[in-house]
Amino acid sequence: MARYDKGRKGETRRRIVELAARRFRAEGVDGVGIAKLMSEAGLTNGGFYAHFESKEELVKEAIVHAISEMSGGGAADIGADDLPAFIDRYLSSIHRDHPELGCAIAAMLPDLTRREPDSRFIFNEEFKATLDYIAQRLPDFVEAVDRQPRAIAIFSHLLGTLQMARFINDAASSESILARGRAEAKRLAGV
Repeated sequence: MARYDKGRKGETRRRIVELAARRFRAEGVDGVGIAKLMSEAGLTNGGFYAHFESKEELVKEAIVHAISEMSGGGAADIGADDLPAFIDRYLSSIHRDHPELGCAIAAMLPDLTRREPDSRFIFNEEFKATLDYIAQRLPDFVEAVDRQPRAIAIFSHLLGTLQMARFINDAASSESILARGRAEAKRLAGV
């Protein structure tokens, strides 16, 4: 029987989690089978259980990884420090075309509404952090009491616009949806 370095098991687990985070965002949690995922990782299906007790355990770790992978931690850190730049990047063709690299909330939300409460809790924390990010970057004239409700409206709009742009298979229409979505999100934000 071969002996491996102590860190090899941890490295293999990390590789599985990274692959799962991208695949779950690209194809949905239920669209990714363990056998194919392990094969892509260069491992056997049976080897999965040497690293995880269940698929749900992998889902939780993949969510955390997907959130932390996005430019330092979450949809709120999609790479912009001010709200107009955040909106532009969130509703960009790059973000639309690469769900496996983008916002885990937008990519995985439909799947995660059907997951166990623990997995949904992790997602809820990211959702709240994104709302706080938006609320904190609203213009000074927005009253404190209105910041959270306006952030909810803006983020809801961003999520919906991105989903529509991903759904439409006509490139020109999809670009038009993104452009109109950016303009409307900025109007909602008052920027």
